[in-house]
Amino acid sequence: MLDPQELFELTPAAEGLPAGLVLVCALDGFLDAGAGVRLTREHLRAVGGPRTVASFDVDPLLDYRARRPVMTFARDHWASCEVPTLELQVLADAEGAPYLLLAGPEPDTQWERFTAAISLLVERLGVRLVVGLDSIPMGVPHTRPVGVTAHASRRELVAAYPAWFEDVTVPGSIGHVLEFRLAQSGLDTAGFAVHVPQYLAQAEYPSAAVRLVQALQDLTKLSLPTDALEQSAREVRTRIDAEVEGSTEVSAVVSRLEQQYDAFLAARRGDTPLAADVADLPSGDELGAELERFLAEQARRDRPES
Repeated sequence: MLDPQELFELTPAAEGLPAGLVLVCALDGFLDAGAGVRLTREHLRAVGGPRTVASFDVDPLLDYRARRPVMTFARDHWASCEVPTLELQVLADAEGAPYLLLAGPEPDTQWERFTAAISLLVERLGVRLVVGLDSIPMGVPHTRPVGVTAHASRRELVAAYPAWFEDVTVPGSIGHVLEFRLAQSGLDTAGFAVHVPQYLAQAEYPSAAVRLVQALQDLTKLSLPTDALEQSAREVRTRIDAEVEGSTEVSAVVSRLEQQYDAFLAARRGDTPLAADVADLPSGDELGAELERFLAEQARRDRPES
């Protein structure tokens, strides 16, 4: 393996940081339903006063043909080229306590070398906990509390969260690999995947970011206010409710999703009468696809003629 230390360069901001920091991993490029991870990352940066601790050389890590940099053409010349950046930053919570944020595009190549580079930084900076963030589409209604799938290297770190899945095989991401490899080395790691209604996966869903920040705060004890995100979430919820209420077909689909969701929770609690109704309900995928079609048709009707 090529020297992983050659992938990054430390900045003066790395000096003097206290040991025992939390590192939050919020990279782009993997599944991000409702833009939950992006909205969380943008919020943390907006309130945290980020300073770069380490910058990565993205040339050996990214496939530019798959994610081409945006360039600006100004009349008769190229005026700019937006080369992506991958950085480890230090932010401050509302009480001034520092923590770290890994942000930027998910590497396309050299995952093990990149993981080794993060391991070096974790050791050098005395990180005590790494927390990954995900946002996944689920067959759930927007009218119910936002759910979270939690996982960790030690069960006690996420004991307050019920399990949503048994054994499943899923495509991995660099964030998942980091969590796995760092846990193998003995470091505490955890991750939160917020559940976004499948029919809202392609839109911005601030409620997902609110839930991610809350989960992060509960685990790390950082003070991370969510006022701005909550305001955005209320505004989006109002628009969604208005659209649902404006269509009897959409309202019916949401109602069926609510029945399915409530029946699932009842089954998990062992409430037999409701659990028996689960088999009579369509799947979350079927309902989500149906509602997505309704909303897409509504958007086309609302679009002005060109």
